[in-house]
Amino acid sequence: MADVRLTGVEKAYGDIRILHGIDLEIRDGEFMVFVGPSGCGKSTLLRSIAGLEEITGGELKIGGRVVNDVPPSERGIAMVFQSYALYPHMNLFDNMAFGLKLAKVPKAEIETAVRNAAKILHIEHLLDRKPKDLSGGQRQRVAIGRAIVRKPEVFLFDEPLSNLDAALRVRMRYEFSKLHEDLKTTMIYVTHDQVEAMTLADRIVVLSAGKVEQVGSPLELYEHPRNLFVAGFIGSPKMNFIAGEVIAVAAGDIDVKLAGSGAVLKARVDGSSMKAGDKVTIGVRPEHIRQGGGPDNLLQSTVAFVESLGGLTFAYCPYPGLDEPLTCQFEGRNGCDRLRSGQALDLHLPPEALYVFDADGHALRRLAAPELHA
Repeated sequence: MADVRLTGVEKAYGDIRILHGIDLEIRDGEFMVFVGPSGCGKSTLLRSIAGLEEITGGELKIGGRVVNDVPPSERGIAMVFQSYALYPHMNLFDNMAFGLKLAKVPKAEIETAVRNAAKILHIEHLLDRKPKDLSGGQRQRVAIGRAIVRKPEVFLFDEPLSNLDAALRVRMRYEFSKLHEDLKTTMIYVTHDQVEAMTLADRIVVLSAGKVEQVGSPLELYEHPRNLFVAGFIGSPKMNFIAGEVIAVAAGDIDVKLAGSGAVLKARVDGSSMKAGDKVTIGVRPEHIRQGGGPDNLLQSTVAFVESLGGLTFAYCPYPGLDEPLTCQFEGRNGCDRLRSGQALDLHLPPEALYVFDADGHALRRLAAPELHA
């Protein structure tokens, strides 16, 4: 196993900079996930660690060794791609053993390594089959097995579940988690799917335009996003945002007048850096909005559209000044699944559930964590 340290790592193609001074420490044995929208640089960062992209600035260490100029085969890493890249004319055993044969590893060692990897991945009964006879999930296991037999210090995964259907992705998330638990090896995993990131990671790196926006545990990023970008990216459905203006600041809370309606919301945040007249953005997660309550922090709307999923109901409620309706998540067993389009609805936004972001998009410190409604 090994840690991975990046100090001021940059990548540029001519005058176009892709990575902007990345500083990051990935701990020995950690499951780290890089997440962000398409084009944010997450795959380029992974490929730079692998040695498939030459970094143009900064320092990269794996296991304490500077590897800037070390070829990929000597970095102690193994990479699994989105494409399985299996040899169609070979059976699974030979696919998994191919790299070891090229390295002239003794036959007995290859046999042991392949069968041990196949046992970990629950594909030992498939070793005589060819890739065309397998499901997508089984093919991805073979690709992972090909990496395991090399006994790398660091595993690198580049969107390995993107080609699988939704149900299989859920199953494979469990398989990846179990694999990390069994191998206890450093793993770096790239995905655009924040659900994968939240369920798999020890820590998440949120990237945007080649820069690190925030690093932290899934719960830390969910409860305490550093800025508007992280707040809008982490969480499903995504956070609602409403523009407003500060009208009063007191110890322990702040009053914000909403731009579209003139309604006033009180938020339990540290407003010591704010003053009346400052422009801000209020954020509230769909699962923290409640029906009724109030009169304080109450918004009135009409349901435009309802999605009922049995245990959960999503109501989409237009509100003055918003381009998109507020997304509200309610539990179906409380009768919320009986909501209908056109129904008037009072929405309570608890002060402790609100986020406030200043004009530059930086989050104000929250003073209390919200309780999810039952």
